[in-house]
Amino acid sequence: MTLASPVMPRPKNGRHASSSPRWLLIPASIGIALIVVPILAIVLRVSWDEFPALVTSPSSVSALMLSLRTAGASTVLCVVLGVPMALVLSRLRFRGHGVLRSLVLLPMVMPPVVGGVALLYTFGRQGLLGESMSALGIHIAYSTTAVVLAQTFVAMPFLVITVENALHALDPHVIEAAVMDGAGPTAVLRTIMLPLIMPGLISGAILAFARALGEFGATIAFAGSLEGVTRTLPLEIYLQRETDPDAAVALSLLLIAAAVLVVGLAGARRPAV
Repeated sequence: MTLASPVMPRPKNGRHASSSPRWLLIPASIGIALIVVPILAIVLRVSWDEFPALVTSPSSVSALMLSLRTAGASTVLCVVLGVPMALVLSRLRFRGHGVLRSLVLLPMVMPPVVGGVALLYTFGRQGLLGESMSALGIHIAYSTTAVVLAQTFVAMPFLVITVENALHALDPHVIEAAVMDGAGPTAVLRTIMLPLIMPGLISGAILAFARALGEFGATIAFAGSLEGVTRTLPLEIYLQRETDPDAAVALSLLLIAAAVLVVGLAGARRPAV
């Protein structure tokens, strides 16, 4: 004799039943307003008649193109280095694992300017590695390479933690079955794990790109602000704020629009539940 599993009644009008108290709407609304109202203030402050000219000035276009190039390069670095890091942190257990994971994720909570100073004292001319590199004629600080490294430093944890969560969500029985069928570790990674975590990997890459695109503190501390070389769009906005507030507002809106697009793409990659 089998017992039929109970059937839960469907909520009326297709709405999901919620146990959350309604008073939560008050702090939630305040929190939403704290984010939305400042963005609305920028939208209302924009001089729309001058907007095309402001965002297409030579310095603005140069900063935007540099931001897109460096953010793209740093995202590639995040994927190449971050996926192996996530695999090690999620699949292996060893002494000091917790400490290592904390260090990997540290840039998420560290002030970006501190990260820039740390990079400067690592790759600068008198830095830990920079002095030897300078002797070989390799100079990284205050270059476009420095921008990419600064962006990678702050963006990497976003990719690592996203991929790590995707790896934790894998069904271990699928991997065990592949191993029992004779698949080696590399084959399991290539044919099983990477395809299954691809949505998480893409979301992590998108978030890393967004973080890199908006990076300011680490960049200005490690790479400076040289037009066409290290002056990314956030740095251009900061400089324009002192000389041309209308241009700063227009470029801020442009960066916000790019961020909204990127976050929307990341959200679209989430699997439906």
